[in-house]
Amino acid sequence: MMIMKLKGGLGNQMFQYALFLQLMENGRKVKMDEVNGFKNDPQRTPLLRQTFGVEYETASQKEIIQMTDSYMDLFSRVRRKLFGRKTLEYQQPEDGNFDPRVFEMEDAYLEGFFQSEKYFPGATVRERLRREFALDPQKVLLSDLCWERYQQIRETNSVSIHIRRGDYLEPGTRETFGGICTEEYYVTAVEYILEKYPDAVFYIFSNDKDWTAKHLTGERFITCELDETLPETADMFLMSQCRHHILANSSFSWWSAWLSDTPRKTVVAPKKWLNTADMHDIYTERMVRL
Repeated sequence: MMIMKLKGGLGNQMFQYALFLQLMENGRKVKMDEVNGFKNDPQRTPLLRQTFGVEYETASQKEIIQMTDSYMDLFSRVRRKLFGRKTLEYQQPEDGNFDPRVFEMEDAYLEGFFQSEKYFPGATVRERLRREFALDPQKVLLSDLCWERYQQIRETNSVSIHIRRGDYLEPGTRETFGGICTEEYYVTAVEYILEKYPDAVFYIFSNDKDWTAKHLTGERFITCELDETLPETADMFLMSQCRHHILANSSFSWWSAWLSDTPRKTVVAPKKWLNTADMHDIYTERMVRL
């Protein structure tokens, strides 16, 4: 049996679920651990069920303890001290790139974000993901402004721009993710898009409206400042409806672009994803790295 440790935000959980489905498609028995990945991350919770209505089997605490050799009785603690832990835990490599060994394991407790299309190569799995991750506009567009932006996006040669700052500027996160998607990156990406699509209209999705108001202005730029009480899936849905995409180094914008069904979409991504590693497997074949 394999157990997936669910953790992180919505985009990360979507990647974990994608691998989960691929393992099932490959004939593995897989369960989800919805508990332990959030014990030290109180700001995040399991989101897949409530967001997309997907169903999966969850692992019991007994199964998790058995697989990770986490028994707390005296004998087990002494045994581990003398002979080491007999764990089946698997930790994704620190560079975040694809590891084919995941598909070779029979029993494992999987921990990682698995941010690569290579973890779900099957056509059947990809079709299922597009079907299950399809958001119902009636359930996520809960304001007049949402519907106004939706209509504008459908009527123009729309390009989503995802700008994630906020937590990316905080110590502990900044060192890994910060300083990658700079003003220069967005200006270069906009110029690249305009060379291909002179009639492009840019829809900005950001958690830093002051920065965007200062750096991306003009008639072509429309800021999607949605009500903060709305679900984040409103942003994801509207971004996915755009014809083309300029990504932040964020799994949220990665999935928003992936879910877009525009046949000849252009997807621009930053030339590096992390400051700390060459995370090259997160890029898909059709992405343009700038």
